[in-house]
Amino acid sequence: MRKALSGSRGEAEAPPAVTSGKLAALMQMLRELASEGQRVLVFSQFTAMLDLIKPELATAEIDHVELTGATRDRADPISRFQSGAVPVFLISLKAGGRGLNLTAADSVIHYDPWWNPAVEHQATDRAHRIGQTKSVFVYKLIAVDTVEERIVELQDKKGRLAAATLDAGAAVGSLAAEDLDYLFGD
Repeated sequence: MRKALSGSRGEAEAPPAVTSGKLAALMQMLRELASEGQRVLVFSQFTAMLDLIKPELATAEIDHVELTGATRDRADPISRFQSGAVPVFLISLKAGGRGLNLTAADSVIHYDPWWNPAVEHQATDRAHRIGQTKSVFVYKLIAVDTVEERIVELQDKKGRLAAATLDAGAAVGSLAAEDLDYLFGD
């Protein structure tokens, strides 16, 4: 949708607004969870996605902290979240997959899937640490009819393969060529 802007030199057109049903769903969830006093970890594999979420949180007046590979002082956002100063912690999947104890969280949202389910499990485990005293709810936001659905199917396939190979004492391999064909095929 384009909207004309009035000005002293005539009318100019603003660029079309970009909307996302998935982002709208996330914001609805975060508004509800924050209003209920829930403490939420939001993981995305893309820091650019976190950059799109931040202004939406500001508009909704939901305080948050962030942790990415570019975060210099990891202790400050962790401390602010753990102490209850903010209800939402935005975390890049790679930066937040290890070395964090975020037992203040009672909800984990994976905004986008990663092909390796172990990476997501590690991220979720940030809330399932020694000292956790409450139930933690985990949500995955998956857009219908997208590569995301195929990634989730691939995760299931990899999970079954991992379980079978671990039972046999073997290590799990990486993403194979046929997995890529499956992801991007018809």
